[in-house]
Formats: sequence, C-alpha cells, structure tokens
Amino acid sequence: MTTTIYQEGRPTISVDGQAISRCPQELFSHYTDLIQDGRMSWTESHHLARRLGAGGQGVVFLTTRCGTDGFTLPVAVKIFSPERYDSERLYEEGMSRIAAVAARVAQIQQDNLLDVHNFVEQRRIRLMEMEWIDGYDLSRLLAPEMLERTQRSVSPERWTYLNNVIVTAGPRQSRLKPGIAIAIVRECLAALAALHRQNIVHSDVKSSNIMVKRTGNAKIIDIGSAIALDDTPSQRTCTPAYAAPEVLEGRECSPRSDLASLGYVLVEMLSGQPPFAGLTTFRDLLEAKRTLVHRLPEILPPEVASSELLLNFCTGLVAADPTRRFPSAEAADLVPEGAASFHRQLIVSGLASEYENEIRLWLEELE
Repeated sequence: MTTTIYQEGRPTISVDGQAISRCPQELFSHYTDLIQDGRMSWTESHHLARRLGAGGQGVVFLTTRCGTDGFTLPVAVKIFSPERYDSERLYEEGMSRIAAVAARVAQIQQDNLLDVHNFVEQRRIRLMEMEWIDGYDLSRLLAPEMLERTQRSVSPERWTYLNNVIVTAGPRQSRLKPGIAIAIVRECLAALAALHRQNIVHSDVKSSNIMVKRTGNAKIIDIGSAIALDDTPSQRTCTPAYAAPEVLEGRECSPRSDLASLGYVLVEMLSGQPPFAGLTTFRDLLEAKRTLVHRLPEILPPEVASSELLLNFCTGLVAADPTRRFPSAEAADLVPEGAASFHRQLIVSGLASEYENEIRLWLEELE
C-alpha cells in the first residue's frame, strides 16, 4: 500500500509546541548547516560522449554531467583552443571577454537562444558548459541526403505533402517552403532581438549555428564570437560567406550586421543554395553581397520571387547599406512589411500551417 505525505511548507508541530523530526538528528543538522552557511561547493564530473563539432575557436563535445544518486544530464561543452593566441596572457584576455559576454547571455533566458550553464577552467584551458540541443543544425538539415532519407521513410502521399508544404529539392541542397523558412527566421529574430536589447551582437549567424530542435523550434547557438557593444575587442572573428559587407570591410559591426547574416540564411533556405557558393576571393564575395538585392528575383524560385512582400522582406535584411535594412530584429518581424505580415498573408490565403508541428513531424521521419 502506498503512503501519501502532504507537505505544507512548514514543520509538523506536536501538542507541546515542539517540531517533530523523524530523521536522525545528525543528518538534520547537516541540512540546517547547509542552509545557514550561505555557500556551497561541489565537484562535477563529465564523461565525453561524442564530438558535436569543431571550428576556429575549439571543439564541442556532447558530455554527460553526472550528479548524485544516479542523476545524469546530457550537456554540451566547448573546449576553447589557445592555438590562435600568441601568448597565454592573450588567451586569458580573450577568454575573459568571452566569459563576460557568456554571463550576460546566460541571464537573458530567451527560448530561441542557447542556454549557457557555466564557464570553467581546467589546466588553464577554458571550457563553456551549455545546454545540449536535440535536433539538427540547419546546414545538415538542408543537406540533400536528408531529403533522400525522408523520401525513403514516408508514404508517397506523405512525400507529396512534404514537397508542397515543408521541403523540396533545390539546385544544390534542399529548400524550405516559404512558410517553414519564415517560421525559423522569426524564431531567430526573437533570439537576436533579445541579444540586441542587451547590447550584444552575435557576429556569426549562419546555417550551422541555427539548431532546429525535435520540438519544431529553432535556436541560435555558438556565442563564442558574440560582441558586447560596450566592450568591443580589437580583433573580431566571422564566417566570410555569412558576414555583412561592412564586417568584411572592417567597419562597424552592429545589430543590423546580424540581420544581414540571417538574411543570407533565409535566401539559402528559400533558394536551395548558399547565395555565395563558389566565391573564393574577398573582392568577388564583397561584390556579390553588394548586388544580392538586385539578383534575388533570379536566385529565388518563382513562387518566392512572385511574392512582393517576401521579396521586400528579404531586401530589408540583406541590403548592402546597413541603413537600408530593418532598424532592428524586432522591427523585422513586426513592421507591416515584416515576417509576421507574411505569415498573416498565408493565413488569409488559406495556406498557413502549424509550422512547429510540421517541422516536428518531419524530424521524426528522419529517424
């Protein structure tokens, strides 16, 4: 027979006014000492399970955080490499700046932004502990083999629906249907708006830094290149293919620079090809970014290029001149020519869908 104990938030009192304690006195003393001391410390152990990714800053592993009484939790740990620093002092200065930004990001607690748990040192090497996100990064999700895997796992009727509503083949990789692509972008805009309100620029928005969770939601990850605008470093890192023109030219990096990067990701999702694929020189890359707005009608598929609202939205993100982009991530979503208006247009036309659920079901079919 199961016994239920009702807890009311206060100790049980006997008839003589004494609190009743059923546990050993020594154990209860440890409990009260912990509460009164006001400070606790313990050692965590992590087991590296598998490598999730690597880049110029270091390597990210999926690890298992092990607690007491059999508690385990999958988390991601980024181990920052000192390789690109000329001295240990410069490495420590760089890590101190990243840690300061990470601490600010950790307090934002926005659902579409990576959760940061801790920043620690092991043998003078810095590590950042973050949430592990169960899903796929966008670059992997758009890879042609993922679409092939989907086709093998679904019925012909479901395959037709997927191609009409969610995802279909593109020139180089899969392309997402406009409603799905805009749903992902809107969640990224929400994450960027939260960052920008704290005067932080992500600085490395790209398809591989956007995770699509099995829940159907999107998250922006990898804040290792993020910049606090009130403490800008003398050196910045970026991914050239996704960096705004002003960043490539060494000019000011601003919240609007993040919008341009997200715009390039949107063009990639809608067209089924990275907009600057095959460009290897700085001059060619910069010229392609400056002329992208004029080339959108030929890059995007007809169903996208025929939508004036969608073309204007893309233009408001990727305009070469930062002052011609949307003034903020929040505005990009909410102004009359923004992302929310496009979704409302789909609703009025009877073409809207439950986007998060559609993405969730698609990811289930990839298993």
